[in-house]
Amino acid sequence: MNLVKQQMPTGELTLKVDEARFPLDWLIGFAARANAKRGFLFLSKVLGKHWPVTPRAMQTIHDDLAAQIPPSLPGPVVFIAMAETAVGLGQGVFEAWLRANPNGKALFLHSSRYRVGSVPFFEFEESHSHAPRQFLHLSDAASALFSTARSLVLIDDEASTGNTFANLVQVCRARYPQLEKLHLGVITNFMGQAANAGLSERFGLPTSIGAALSGHYAFQAGAAPAPVAASAQRFEANAERGASPAFGRIGVGRALNPPQGLAMQLAQEIGAGDSVLVLGTGEFMHPSFLLARELESLGKNVVVQSTTRSPILSWGSVGHIVRCDDNYGEGIANYLYNVAPGQYQHVFICHETPASPALMQLAGQLNGRLFHFQSETKIEEIPVC
Repeated sequence: MNLVKQQMPTGELTLKVDEARFPLDWLIGFAARANAKRGFLFLSKVLGKHWPVTPRAMQTIHDDLAAQIPPSLPGPVVFIAMAETAVGLGQGVFEAWLRANPNGKALFLHSSRYRVGSVPFFEFEESHSHAPRQFLHLSDAASALFSTARSLVLIDDEASTGNTFANLVQVCRARYPQLEKLHLGVITNFMGQAANAGLSERFGLPTSIGAALSGHYAFQAGAAPAPVAASAQRFEANAERGASPAFGRIGVGRALNPPQGLAMQLAQEIGAGDSVLVLGTGEFMHPSFLLARELESLGKNVVVQSTTRSPILSWGSVGHIVRCDDNYGEGIANYLYNVAPGQYQHVFICHETPASPALMQLAGQLNGRLFHFQSETKIEEIPVC
């Protein structure tokens, strides 16, 4: 068992690692959050969110978490990924599971902090978050499959209290009482051994959990409280935010098609040894991973990450911070961590929302190019002006 102590601006964090399938330093770093509810962050280095990571490393985590899903789970199986941070992780795990179970009947969807037109939805809460309201949208086809599902797989980057999982399971079981089994998949499981042993009783279903690293932590807040960040959610029920239904937000039962044509085109423009950042925006993460993976397969030196609405302090595993406007139009501050302007020879910004001043600002800050993913096959480069 490894013991790690971190003194940070917001307090002292003590972490005890019980089991690790990968080295701790490869999986996570430590950061301080501008959040009075929780003044620290286990910053994932393999998620593709706050830290630049190769597609190969991300794929390793996807495959590992998928391999820990019990083969005995009865189908159909519904996979749900948690917004904002774990949207790409969840879809990657889902697609890895499909490769290993080509005859499996399954559905993937991810939660969202945006409404998608008139698509029916239900709501649950991520209580510790700076943006607590989460929505799940279901197309008619997704709703039909969910109503026959026997197993539920929930994916997040981290489990600490398990409260968000508990809130979602409660809502899902009320709507779909036929569910028989539950599996939780996370990169880091910090609920502790006693909590892990009681998961089935807590959730009311036979429950398993898979993680790349397991342990538990304690945090002692400092004398100076964590800064209180501005709200990171400004929900308006009828506002159109450009949240697309095309990539998994309302349910998808197959792997997305990778943008091979775009990758081949861009690869011709990338010089030998050039560094490349493929940047997702907000909840739009998995297609950027797919583009980066294609470029990597063509021999390019590429990393992936994404903008986020999560406010983190400049300390520890967070170096340079780029502040940018919200391309979804809520007026919420967005950030890009550990990327400095001019760091990469090529920056390809992937987005689902239409062209906007916020996107132009981001592209200008990074000398990047904008690619509007309207569907898996319709991708338009937006001139930066």
